[in-house]
Amino acid sequence: MSGCAPTSNIVCHPIVPWDEESVGLRIRLPAKIPAALAVLLLAVGGLAILGATSALAAAGSWVQAPHAQLRLLSAGTATGDSGEVRLGLQMRTDPGWKTYWRNPGDAGYPVSVDWSGSDNLADAGLLWPVPHRFSLFGFETFGYEGEVVLPIAADLRDPARPATLRAEVDYLVCADICVPGRASLELDLPAGPSQAAREAFLIDRFEARVPDGGARSGLGLTRSDYLVDGEEGRLTLRISSTAPLRDPDVIAETAAPVVFGKPVIAVVDGGRGASIEVPVLASKAGAALPQRFDATLTVTDVDRGMETRTTFLQVTAPAAQSPATLALMFLTALLGGLILNLMPCVLPVLSLKLLAVFRMHGAERVHVRRSFLAAAGGIVATFGLLAAALIVLRAGGAAVGWGFQFQQPAFLFAMAVVIALFSCNLLGLFEIPLPRFVAGWSERGPRHGLLGDFASGAFATLLATPCSAPFVGTAVGFALSSGGWAIVLIFVGLGLGMALPWLVVAAFPRLAGLLPRPGRWMIWLRRVFGVALAVTAVWLLSVMATQTGLVMTFGATALLLALLAVLAVVRTHRRPGVALAGGAVLVAVAVAATTLLPTVLLRAAPTAAAGVWQPLDLAAIDPLVAQGDVVVVDVTADWCLTCKVNKALVLDRGKVATALQSPGVVAMQGDWTSEDAAISAFLARYGRYGVPFNVVYGPAAPQGLPLPEILSETAVLEALRTASGG
Repeated sequence: MSGCAPTSNIVCHPIVPWDEESVGLRIRLPAKIPAALAVLLLAVGGLAILGATSALAAAGSWVQAPHAQLRLLSAGTATGDSGEVRLGLQMRTDPGWKTYWRNPGDAGYPVSVDWSGSDNLADAGLLWPVPHRFSLFGFETFGYEGEVVLPIAADLRDPARPATLRAEVDYLVCADICVPGRASLELDLPAGPSQAAREAFLIDRFEARVPDGGARSGLGLTRSDYLVDGEEGRLTLRISSTAPLRDPDVIAETAAPVVFGKPVIAVVDGGRGASIEVPVLASKAGAALPQRFDATLTVTDVDRGMETRTTFLQVTAPAAQSPATLALMFLTALLGGLILNLMPCVLPVLSLKLLAVFRMHGAERVHVRRSFLAAAGGIVATFGLLAAALIVLRAGGAAVGWGFQFQQPAFLFAMAVVIALFSCNLLGLFEIPLPRFVAGWSERGPRHGLLGDFASGAFATLLATPCSAPFVGTAVGFALSSGGWAIVLIFVGLGLGMALPWLVVAAFPRLAGLLPRPGRWMIWLRRVFGVALAVTAVWLLSVMATQTGLVMTFGATALLLALLAVLAVVRTHRRPGVALAGGAVLVAVAVAATTLLPTVLLRAAPTAAAGVWQPLDLAAIDPLVAQGDVVVVDVTADWCLTCKVNKALVLDRGKVATALQSPGVVAMQGDWTSEDAAISAFLARYGRYGVPFNVVYGPAAPQGLPLPEILSETAVLEALRTASGG
């Protein structure tokens, strides 16, 4: 049999069929073709045959439907042996036509697939690559234009049997008009070992566009607030990106009776982040916006996406404040700042100023006045810097609150270094003199030690921020919910309140003369205060460990100890061994104190409720209350000493601990040691921006009963009774 017509001018050669006695296929080639070229032609022909075979096994036939073409794909040539197969629904729309994502938006409906006609298929689920936003006449829709492959994760009933896949696909395509379509697709997979088909690359390409949790896409959600002003609301979001953003967007989905408008997006941080505001309206005219709802947020940037589930809690948008309200909150801040002087966070650093005060016995009034004014100036100036930092960070979209700097490991380490240096000075291990030009300015005449006084006020302020004293939470909540100049006003009020004792002595210098005369007793007092500062430094490092892990904290501690050892050797010259030994004893005492003290407290105070706390789950509160349970929420942080005092003296002992273990009572604990956008939003819901924060929910108090910053057994038990309706 000839391979061409006899009348053809082309040289014809007979086509030789399979030879049963040979191993392969014998093809007679012209004698003039070199052997190497013959081998090459055979190889190319073999690859073409294999490619054609693979394509037949991995893709169904194209089906022409209204304004679209569809077919089924497979990433493998057979069923394999795992019972799982990766499929794809490939769809090409005509130019100018689009189809829809799983959430079509304001119009349309998504692609759906009916697999009931298939054999040996247990389950199949569509995956949805990142969609694109289409805006038309104020309507927002989401979908795909041109070509898209929807990856399909499928499970077989029996991997040893062939799979007969039959898909009835319903879809909608739109241009100037919308046309529904239906296509019947087929694909058969033989049983046996599976090899990667050439369609696997196409499926992989679109599967990489399916939104993940953020690890692959490099996208993240760092802030999520829900603000309501009358009948209108907005979601205030902040996203981050490991790669520069090109066209960021966010799609919100919820079952709550709300609709979302087109987001307003501003790219910040050189393209590594974006601030986004999404309008929120009630789905029915005149209806009130919900106080709480769950939503799925899909953050996109061209072909990459991140998906996260978030609970939004309503916060009333700040309104213009009257002068009377501002004056009242300023007085509240003044009182709260005064109380901060009595909080445990501040006492170790105030010891520095106290020693200076004792040395002022008999000093000139001018010197006493200037010294106390310098300390007060350090307090107020540091509060002013904190206010400025809060304003700048909030303008950049960060979720910040009272004590926000303690969520930064770099700040914790820097404070630990400074406080450790002060500790060594008080213990007499070594002294670090000021630079000459500073010493010359501060040690002459009446200005002696003014820089030290100013620094003691500044450090006392920085260490005061983990503590939320009475009235402080109210004042800070008002400031951060109002923003702008209200933050400056309230923080200046807090600073003046905390500095009030020093201002009183500055106004009446004779009060310094009432203090006891200096003597040898001050040496022992210096040592006591030195140990207190050492314990504070170790506490700061322990907080850092919860944020960065033990390895990094051990490294930071080793660096700090090496610094102290070097300074001890350099400053003591003749007795380095004594200095090093003293440093080792200091560290041992500090570690022992911070390790053994909690153990002693736990033994002294029964902790019946120690194992009753479960992680905070905001979405579970409403269902628990609906079934009649009482939910107690405790938001705490490792750097919050007031939180630890509340737990040791109230929450984990006595009648409160017993009540928390009662049937129908659920205790939840939120950890704000590190930044957490969900907890920040939860605090803001109640006008709080610091910890401790405790609230009790129940059938008689579904919106929650907030408790004071400093807890008492009576207050907690009364809230439990009220919330339960008893």
